Amino acid sequence: MSLYTTARSSLRTTSMLSQGCAAFRHFSVQHARQSTADALAPSIAASFLSKFQSLGPQTRSQVLDANQLQLLSLTLNRPSLHPNSPSLSNTSGAVSAGTALPPAYHLAYFTPAFLENELGADGTDASYNPEAPFTRRMWAGGEVHWPRGADGKPNPLRVGQEVQETTRVLSAEPKIVRKTGEEMIVVGVEKEFRNEHGVAVLDRRNWVFRKALIMPVPSSSTPNAPSPVAVEPASSSTSSAGQTHTRTLRQTCVTLFRFSALTLNPHKIHYSSSWAKDVEGHKDIVVHGPLNLISILDLWRDTRQSKTTDPELLLPESISYRATSPLYAEEEYRIVLDESQGDGVSRVQIFTPDQKVAMKAEIK
Repeated sequence: MSLYTTARSSLRTTSMLSQGCAAFRHFSVQHARQSTADALAPSIAASFLSKFQSLGPQTRSQVLDANQLQLLSLTLNRPSLHPNSPSLSNTSGAVSAGTALPPAYHLAYFTPAFLENELGADGTDASYNPEAPFTRRMWAGGEVHWPRGADGKPNPLRVGQEVQETTRVLSAEPKIVRKTGEEMIVVGVEKEFRNEHGVAVLDRRNWVFRKALIMPVPSSSTPNAPSPVAVEPASSSTSSAGQTHTRTLRQTCVTLFRFSALTLNPHKIHYSSSWAKDVEGHKDIVVHGPLNLISILDLWRDTRQSKTTDPELLLPESISYRATSPLYAEEEYRIVLDESQGDGVSRVQIFTPDQKVAMKAEIK
């Protein structure tokens, strides 16, 4: 069996995804039951899956440009891609052709391409939405593989390459929240990224689709003006104790805006405070799931830069992850990477300020 086949098989059977797609809420879910008289999710999920199976894989190509990689690194408040590499701040031509993308930086490419009137009410790309009312999307988790070649080395995506992205819908499962009886649909999507050397990245994502919200009626009273808030730049600090590494981060509304703009992600929970609070019920704008994934992998590679002579080949074999609670702008949170078990697996947890687990991951 080839490494590519093994990776794809693992993607289809990953255990972390099957443990539950909470996606920003501690929901306990079970398969939707047909016996519920007004259950919509099973039939809509089946119709959605049938539609995309008949359509088949969707493919598009793109040349990976240097500007996008430079802007992503600056948005992440990283002045350079690797230690001892040129500064990217306020320079032109700092990223040369052939520069390898660090793990998960492919998320800045192949951005959605839609007119605003083609987006969902919450601003999300609706191209993979099930039918109404299941149109409210959240990123629940996923798994990414970087296949190895016959020489045991990865095949990194590089600036200047023409890359082909192929998207496949793998699954659509109806679920019910036990505590509330709320229906939802969990959609599994695989994105394959291929360059001239073959498959470079296999990225499987699980999205949770919940029923659309009823828009609140605007209040006739004039709201009180918000109190001025002192805004400081985003911050990051890292400490290590034995085989445990901790990075404390604070993402600002500026960082979230820049990440949304760079990835053309118009989901309103990431930049509209009124939407996030009044419509979605969050206490502030929400840190992006993909941004958390990148932050996890940045900590992983930063803690092993000294172990390699070629930082551009510093790619894990895989990462599996799932979101369990939201993180908010301007709050400090911790990423804890634990390698103490000595089995070659890096276990990661992101903790909210009140010590809830916001995301779990395993890196191999």
